[in-house]
Amino acid sequence: MRAWTGTIVFLFLAPGVVAGLVPWMITGWRPYGWGAAWPVVLLAWIVIAAGVVVLLHAFALFALHHGTPAPVVPTRTLVVNGTYRYVRNPMYLAVFSIILGQALLFASWGVVIYALITMAVVVAFVKGYEEPTLTETYGGQYLDYQRNVPGWWPRITPWRG
Repeated sequence: MRAWTGTIVFLFLAPGVVAGLVPWMITGWRPYGWGAAWPVVLLAWIVIAAGVVVLLHAFALFALHHGTPAPVVPTRTLVVNGTYRYVRNPMYLAVFSIILGQALLFASWGVVIYALITMAVVVAFVKGYEEPTLTETYGGQYLDYQRNVPGWWPRITPWRG
């Protein structure tokens, strides 16, 4: 129960702020400029929905592994199932997708710039903290996973390591 509670709290604190609150602060979630371009609106909603589904799935995997995505309450075991069989960073990609979907939906260059800055910060965090910490914590298991599953561009077939 603690893992689920911590995971839900972290969901609202991290992705909720990064992919929800900040884009709302930039756009007010008011559509701009697209008018009758319903295909653009449809595409934006598909991108947002796909990001939300992947994000919720990835968060649930952490709770099922008796931990949270928060670095202060990690899982007991390395999470390498579900979406993590295709890409090492599905949560970050999902958040990026949600932000870009909003940039498209609200025709906001400000949100596009915010998305790019956010991804630069995330990549620096992953390279500077997360990957070294996972290597230290899980050793050869993480290194094998890292060799076989790309960090940012999903595999076509799931890794079965």
